[in-house]
Amino acid sequence: MSKNLVIVESPAKAKTIEGYLGTDFKVVSSYGHVRDLPKGDKAIDIKNRFKPTYEVTADKKEVIKNLKALSKDAEMVYLASDDDREGEAISWHLKEVLNLKEERTKRIVFREITKNAITKAIENPRGIDYDLVNAQQARRILDRLVGFELSPILWKKIKTGLSAGRVQSVAVRLIVEREREIEAHKAKSSFRITAIFEVEGKTFQAELPKKFETKAEAEEFLKKCLEASFSVANLEKKPTKKTPAAPFTTSTLQQEASRKLYFSVSQTMSVAQKLYEAGKITYMRTDSTNLSQDAMAAAKAAIEQSFGSKYHKTRQFTTKSESAQEAHEAIRPTDFSQTQAAGDRNEQRLYELIWKRAIASQMADAELEKTVITIAISNSALNLVATGEVIKFDGFLKVYLEDTDDEPEEDEEGNKSLLPPISIGQGLRLQEMKGRETFSRPAPRYTEASLVKKLEELGIGRPSTYAPTISTIQKREYVTKESRDGTPRNYVEMKIAKGQFHDATKTENTGAEKNKLFPTNIAMVVNDFLVEHFPNVIDFHFTARVEKEFDDIAAGGQDWQDMIDGFYGKFHKSVEDTEQVSRQDVNTSRLIGEHPVSGKKVYARLGRFGPLVQIGENEDEDKQFASLKKGQFIENVTMEDALELFKLPREVGFFEDKKMTAALGRFGPYIKHDSAFYSLGKEQDPMSITEKEAIELIVNKRDADSKKHIKSFDENPEIQVLNGRWGPYIKLGKNNYKIPKGKEAEQLTYAETLEIIESQPDAGKKKGKFPTKKK
Repeated sequence: MSKNLVIVESPAKAKTIEGYLGTDFKVVSSYGHVRDLPKGDKAIDIKNRFKPTYEVTADKKEVIKNLKALSKDAEMVYLASDDDREGEAISWHLKEVLNLKEERTKRIVFREITKNAITKAIENPRGIDYDLVNAQQARRILDRLVGFELSPILWKKIKTGLSAGRVQSVAVRLIVEREREIEAHKAKSSFRITAIFEVEGKTFQAELPKKFETKAEAEEFLKKCLEASFSVANLEKKPTKKTPAAPFTTSTLQQEASRKLYFSVSQTMSVAQKLYEAGKITYMRTDSTNLSQDAMAAAKAAIEQSFGSKYHKTRQFTTKSESAQEAHEAIRPTDFSQTQAAGDRNEQRLYELIWKRAIASQMADAELEKTVITIAISNSALNLVATGEVIKFDGFLKVYLEDTDDEPEEDEEGNKSLLPPISIGQGLRLQEMKGRETFSRPAPRYTEASLVKKLEELGIGRPSTYAPTISTIQKREYVTKESRDGTPRNYVEMKIAKGQFHDATKTENTGAEKNKLFPTNIAMVVNDFLVEHFPNVIDFHFTARVEKEFDDIAAGGQDWQDMIDGFYGKFHKSVEDTEQVSRQDVNTSRLIGEHPVSGKKVYARLGRFGPLVQIGENEDEDKQFASLKKGQFIENVTMEDALELFKLPREVGFFEDKKMTAALGRFGPYIKHDSAFYSLGKEQDPMSITEKEAIELIVNKRDADSKKHIKSFDENPEIQVLNGRWGPYIKLGKNNYKIPKGKEAEQLTYAETLEIIESQPDAGKKKGKFPTKKK
């Protein structure tokens, strides 16, 4: 038996670390948290200073049993969970549950899994930091109190099954408010003038710095330019420089991986975790941009070897975030000489991004020369301007350039290209000049990454909370992440070329969205209810202040129970007051107007299975319903929209002598045929789908289903062996069961399927996904 037991959080980390420590050490995993607050109202004793009761979670009982046996035999136990509040709490829970004695327990921390870091950690152990533990306890208890008391109110007043949370509700509020801002935006048009000039066979583009507000003004200017001559009025060359961005924090990594690699926030964290556990990068939860002296020296060596010493420049970044711990580091490679990492494609791509960003941060500025040409128009006081940029020394641009979230204008044509050699007073030949109608645009909808950026700017959440918050609001169906096609819009384009004036109306696509966050109707209703009755809970400044109080507890500045007490009194009073609010007073329904034929009232409201429009009162026996389409909101659906929706269900035609009907349901548009339902594709509309298209849809679905079916059994037709996204599995009712390795799906007997089903009793909890082996 090894003299020393090291307990880490994950098996992958245990494997890496065991390779660095000798035979005197055994490294095992706790598989994350081992204890939590139980469900129900017995978890927190509010009257006894919010005293929590913790329980070992059901899936960790076996783990704890094994750890107890191992720790009993060890001379020294090293608790080596992550170096943050969450990790500190895990170490404390382990110490409590395993009844570890102070004299034979040590807490060690490291922020990279390298031989050097692990050896240093073992040589410099410490005790458990109870301030960090209390900061994590305070967050967990406060969030449980908010969720536990708010959710039942939402169930009673709005809809069963809803939930609220301290940070998630603030994130939803940002998305709801942005959606309303977009809805309220009225696009204002103006005219942008661009020109293409030719000099000695080379062309370049210039632009009028001002825009014209009307077509008449733009037309007058263009027609005037037909008679004009053009010359270089001024030529300015000035040196400029570009400076590299700081190395990654959790937030900036999530943003850049979204922009460059199209990763979701949770995917970025999952891939980064694998790189960290394999010893490739430093800890991926950090809000520090700091690099250690050792890291800067290693970066310098790598830069000088690859690019030469003129490309190196030592930079020490300071972090803007008040809560950042400068002793911690930014996310960086553990070995700068490794330009690539082993692993799957996503691990390689994320590692390359982290390597480039960290290396670039220690490189020289890029030196540029910016040229600005001012072009005079002989018969106008206005000037056109052309700009160009030449890279004189690439510096850090040799490796990396940060992307931005700024969306280019839909008509963006200009670029900072190389300008031809030119001199003041030189005449220019106009090839063409355009006056194009452009439209003002609302603030863009949030992506996952830009929402993280906004939360960070507001001081809401911390590196460990961004990904779970964004996953939660989608899982709870307050927010959907999707791409939407734009709509056609006409614009005017005028042009002068070869002495002629042309005027045309063209069409562009506007409002197309890629992977943006949209609020659902339920999000809007819940948000308005919380804003009215619990303004504190979802106030941005208040939520940020609570985060600072957690930081204060972590620094030993205040007592965690006092902090919760200060919050809970007012919050609980609001909960009690809200009990008096009548369900009718909650804004879940809106009168649209009167039906043009029947004269009955038409409402948009939240129904049991989602948002709908309704003709008639709730008590009417002959009332009619129609589901809202995706993207339609209760608060702004019009009578015209509603009447269109009531055209569904519509008869599409016949197939196999049976009627096909197009309709809208809880899960979107579908075709019903012979008691079976077939979902429409993204590009198909239930209002316009033809008989031929509907038949094709049904035939394709049947074909896909036949390939999915492997076998079924006469003894019980409900048991089926099917082909799924992740390979063959067994289906019984709503539950799916994984087929063990070594068994061929086609060869399974009825008895074998029963045995597999009985050996996986928890499959039902997985809601249709394969049950995974419990940790």
